[in-house]
Amino acid sequence: MMLPVVEKFISINGEGAHAGELAAFIRFRGCNLCCSYCDTVWANCESAPADYETPEEIAEWVAEKGVENVTLTGGEPLMQKECDAVAELLMKQGCRVEIETNGSIYLGRLADAQYRPVFTMDYKLPSSGMEEFMCRDNFRLLGEHDTVKFVSGSMEDLERAAEIIDEYGLVGRCHVYISPVFGEIDPADIVTFMEERKMNGVRLQLQLHKFIWEPSRRGV
Repeated sequence: MMLPVVEKFISINGEGAHAGELAAFIRFRGCNLCCSYCDTVWANCESAPADYETPEEIAEWVAEKGVENVTLTGGEPLMQKECDAVAELLMKQGCRVEIETNGSIYLGRLADAQYRPVFTMDYKLPSSGMEEFMCRDNFRLLGEHDTVKFVSGSMEDLERAAEIIDEYGLVGRCHVYISPVFGEIDPADIVTFMEERKMNGVRLQLQLHKFIWEPSRRGV
């Protein structure tokens, strides 16, 4: 049972409910979507260099680092069926496990697991070109520790995010974040939109790692 790992590193969480906290990141190869603004295209193709590791080897690496927050990411980590085993092992050794998922894969198998990870789930908006692939059944599986993230690059995106938030009653169900596509929309315009729409309970979040380091830098 081996997983293609394109990188492992320690940094801070750049986004989500634990932004700013230390985290161990495990990035898996491959993605089933192709978003217009993707910043990990290099990790998505099957030819991307990767080390094949067992869940046990990944868990051992995390234990050696001594960091309790673990983020499984990609690409799309849920394309790896062994992701479940990795999450379970890590949680058994006391880690908080967060899975960053693109919103296209049904979460049921992990949402119902005895060792349930935390989900940070995207909902892809029009500018991504991928909204048609979103699995909206996932919304009912989310809870108070989970997050839905709307990466927005235009006013059209913001309008669509507001529609989805209201339609599915996301505020009060889980954390709700709006993040700008880096360099495509002024965060101040998002704040104005939130004010005009009275979007109580919704948070603007900037990707911290892109302000601390050069935006295209890997391993941070």
